[in-house]
Amino acid sequence: MSVTHVDVLLVGGGVMSATLGTLLAQLAPELKMVMVERLDQVAHESTDGWSNAGTGHAGYCELNYTPQAADGSVEVKRALAINADFEVTLQFLSYLVERGLLPPPATFINRVPHLSFVWGEEDVTFLRKRYEAMRRHAQFSDMQFSDDPDVLRQWMPLVMAQRDVSQPVAATRVEYGSDIDFGALTRGMVETLKRQPNFNLLLEHSVRSLEQDKHGHWHVHVHDRASNKSKTFVSRFVFLGAGGGALPLLQKSGIPESKGYGGFPVSGQWLICNDPEIVQQHHAKVYGKAPLGAPPMSVPHLDTRIINGQRALLFGPYAGFTTKFLKQGSYLDLLKSVSPFNLKPMMSAGWSNVDLTRYLIGEALQSPKQRNKALRNIYPQAHVRDWSLANAGKRVQVIKGYDKGVGKLEFGTEVVVAQDGTLATLLGASPGASIAPPAMIQIIERCFADKLKADEWQQRLREMMPSYGVSLTEEPELLAKVRGRNLRVLGLG
Repeated sequence: MSVTHVDVLLVGGGVMSATLGTLLAQLAPELKMVMVERLDQVAHESTDGWSNAGTGHAGYCELNYTPQAADGSVEVKRALAINADFEVTLQFLSYLVERGLLPPPATFINRVPHLSFVWGEEDVTFLRKRYEAMRRHAQFSDMQFSDDPDVLRQWMPLVMAQRDVSQPVAATRVEYGSDIDFGALTRGMVETLKRQPNFNLLLEHSVRSLEQDKHGHWHVHVHDRASNKSKTFVSRFVFLGAGGGALPLLQKSGIPESKGYGGFPVSGQWLICNDPEIVQQHHAKVYGKAPLGAPPMSVPHLDTRIINGQRALLFGPYAGFTTKFLKQGSYLDLLKSVSPFNLKPMMSAGWSNVDLTRYLIGEALQSPKQRNKALRNIYPQAHVRDWSLANAGKRVQVIKGYDKGVGKLEFGTEVVVAQDGTLATLLGASPGASIAPPAMIQIIERCFADKLKADEWQQRLREMMPSYGVSLTEEPELLAKVRGRNLRVLGLG
């Protein structure tokens, strides 16, 4: 068995590992890094362009980020935080583009306006309150609101065609929303990393086990499918960026911080438009309100997408129940993830979310007619013959244990770091890939704290992300400066 010593081992070839690897390569090019991916290419699971919504999640159109309180007010705190994080992502992408470390922006990011659309008096009132609450902040000052059907026809002709005008409707719009092909973005970053002398990419390599020695180094045992041989990597730092496969690997690590975590896998499907004429009539991401009892990832949206350079129109996602953690995973994934440390939290969360499970199973059993009915709520003229069904990626929502074994199902992203900073992972889903750079900065701050004390690392981070260490929510002038640069460099203006 071969043994290789490295400084950083990145497990998984998705957007998270690629982002962390790219950040570290800019901060310390002398670090010896290896990325291992179990498939025969990178960005082929959840990061793949067809496996996710491609929305640059900025809080512009996602109504689940702005819940309505019992008193009728609308809370925008989470939308502000997500928007600030996404601006950091755009700063990082702008830096990479300016230095030729990524291909031309249009190959991975494109301007697609972000719209929220509702109908019915109650939801129109909610959307107006949401708009008024958001536009008070500089981050959302460019947002537009309209309940005029003529204006809405200009914004989204497919959505308004032959719609009953007696029903109240309204929408908000942000012109410089974005669609991101995270698969193309990830491949671009990995191609740049491959040109680094201290980086090595190993495809068709699966992690079987890992353990830590008395010196704090991780011994990661990997199976090479091509040669059918085993390899061992000894690394000072390990990042588990394996998407839905991260939780089982985290559990194998045995670190105390892994105890109490469980996973609730959710599948997804898209309807993809087959008619090029219809595709050309829509240029927006139109988000509606999630059905009662639905998870946030199933918020219905009619999306313009640019995937691998080709324009597409998607509707969905239709959520469903699954026991797989990955598209190419095993139906035993959920069962194998149950341990004495998370059994009680998982049972507690499962008992509290019986209605959600019932909803997901119902979604999975929908007929084509039922799916088309959901589509017609947003696009009244839709016909089944113009659309085909395709599978999206799997998402493993986090079940987090609390005091007395109570488990709670979380719908965000969770950074888990070993106390000694030698191992880290990212669990959960949305906003996920959209905030990969700020999430990976969190890991750098916690796992490379000693190096980050040096002025050189601080300066390099500010070169990559000028707002590093500053709250864009509290600094409107800096926000205007970095946003202007992002829109210009990335072609979103």
